[in-house]
Amino acid sequence: MITPPLPVNEKDRLAAVKEYNLLNTLPEKDFDVITKLTASICKVPISLVTLLDSDTNFLKSHHGIPFNESPRDISFCGHAILDDSDIFIVEDARKDERFHDNPLVLEHQAIFYAGVPLRNEEGYPLGTLCIFDTKPRTLDETQKSALHALAYQVINLFEARKRNNELRKVRQALEAQNLELKNFAGIVSHDMKMPLANMIVTSDILKVKYGKQLDFQGRKYLDYLKQSSFTLSEYITGLLEHYESEKLVSANSERFDIHHLLEEIVDLLNINVDCEINLPENNVELHCSRAALEQILLNLIGNSLKYNDKEKIVIDIDCWKDKDFYYFKLSDNGIGIPKNKQKEIFDLFTIVGNLDRNGKKGNGIGLSTVKKLITGLGGDIKVSSKVNEGTVFEFTIAN
Repeated sequence: MITPPLPVNEKDRLAAVKEYNLLNTLPEKDFDVITKLTASICKVPISLVTLLDSDTNFLKSHHGIPFNESPRDISFCGHAILDDSDIFIVEDARKDERFHDNPLVLEHQAIFYAGVPLRNEEGYPLGTLCIFDTKPRTLDETQKSALHALAYQVINLFEARKRNNELRKVRQALEAQNLELKNFAGIVSHDMKMPLANMIVTSDILKVKYGKQLDFQGRKYLDYLKQSSFTLSEYITGLLEHYESEKLVSANSERFDIHHLLEEIVDLLNINVDCEINLPENNVELHCSRAALEQILLNLIGNSLKYNDKEKIVIDIDCWKDKDFYYFKLSDNGIGIPKNKQKEIFDLFTIVGNLDRNGKKGNGIGLSTVKKLITGLGGDIKVSSKVNEGTVFEFTIAN
């Protein structure tokens, strides 16, 4: 018996094998289907998908034998990965000096062998798709072609597993970063909102107590300080709502009707301008996260109120359902959204640039939170708008 030598690039080859995270893993149907098909096409009792580790020939799939690994130094596959041909064939191992006294031949009657090296994109042979028979034989061209095709599919499965592992790692990293952002948002809320409240109160006290001693510009600075504190406080609140939106999505579903919810929202908004809000013609009964839908509608109706330059604001709201979704449509006669901005408005921190009814600029958080909530509820949202004419938001929520 001749022990297969190590490839000259063995260190790099082993590193490539380990990248796939397939060593010492459980059987998988995708691989087992291939070995079963391979054995059937080639008319042999044994078919394997192997991966060569430093000392072990690991059998990722083993059709026709009960074990899932063997020593690398007696493996046929160790020789196969060194061969320059597309397929390594041993027609009768008993007549081959490399294998005639090999334990696999003497104890398990491994007489015939054919293996196709499984090479990754960098060209490293990771293992083989191979077959064994207990008698001498040959393969016809159709069987050889099928063996190559099936080996190609094994490599595709390897690559898919590798990509899935990489995506899983990216997802875990993103989840960790998102958690850090949530924790940061909580710290910001706790540590900054109280000082901001103190600044607002202090500016009012200064204006009342020392206002007569200040000139017009001094009083204007105090107003600016107060307004800036309010703006920053609203920004922090919006950021918190964005990162805590999952809590609203996962809240228990409730049964409620759309009219009652919208009436409560209108009361919460405390509208002090000339405004007509038309509720849905039919009072639809809903069963979903009430808190999440309330936050969505608060944001959308609030925007229709803020970004409107008409003497009379008109907001039309409609709602209907089928067996799969609840449908919502909210339209207004506001300032509208430029067409080149309509695809971006749901991205976090994206600002259209328009000032609201009170001359304030948005923070680019509200619509991003709306999108996140709707996606979490199994729905989608789209917008259509014409500048100076109005905007229509249409969204769905899974029923």
